[in-house]
Amino acid sequence: MLARLQATLDRSDLVSQMLLIPSRTFELSSLTAINLVVGYSGSINSQAALDLTLWIAHQTKIATSQQVTVQMVYVSEELATVSPVRSSRSSTGRTSVLAMPQQPSIRQEALEKSRQFEQADRILWQARCLAEEWRGALKTHLRFGKVGEQLIEVACQEEASLLILGCESAQVPLVRQLANQGKALPFSVLGIPSMDEV
Repeated sequence: MLARLQATLDRSDLVSQMLLIPSRTFELSSLTAINLVVGYSGSINSQAALDLTLWIAHQTKIATSQQVTVQMVYVSEELATVSPVRSSRSSTGRTSVLAMPQQPSIRQEALEKSRQFEQADRILWQARCLAEEWRGALKTHLRFGKVGEQLIEVACQEEASLLILGCESAQVPLVRQLANQGKALPFSVLGIPSMDEV
């Protein structure tokens, strides 16, 4: 699929530029289901990563008979002080926080955390709106903690085929963190082409 995109854009370096972290070799044809996980923050680059992910999913669905699922992950580091809470939603539901810990705190802190939850939900809603026309299997995840750790956790739990980020270089701190996490990732990590070269 990336080779087709490279040919469409008449770029000979596109695949090498987008591959931020290679993984073990696998054949898409050997997979019964393809899970494309995209890190999403609401930024312009993460929107480009989502667009790219949806394009890959659409082209894969056309070219094969395999089930393709796009999974968007938003990680809030600001709420990392809250006990680990995980949530996910399908394209038909609203995010439900599975366990909201009751901690004695002042009203101001509770209001701030509530605002942060609303912001996270708004960002996931924005991502779903961008993906609405695709009409395929779509799942969103709201996670709290360190971005790199949470992305790897979700991608591994969901048996990701690819993890796509809105990063333009392997030198970005997040990509270096993923590359240096101590073991080979079971999926490749793709970025987006440099905007000034496309």
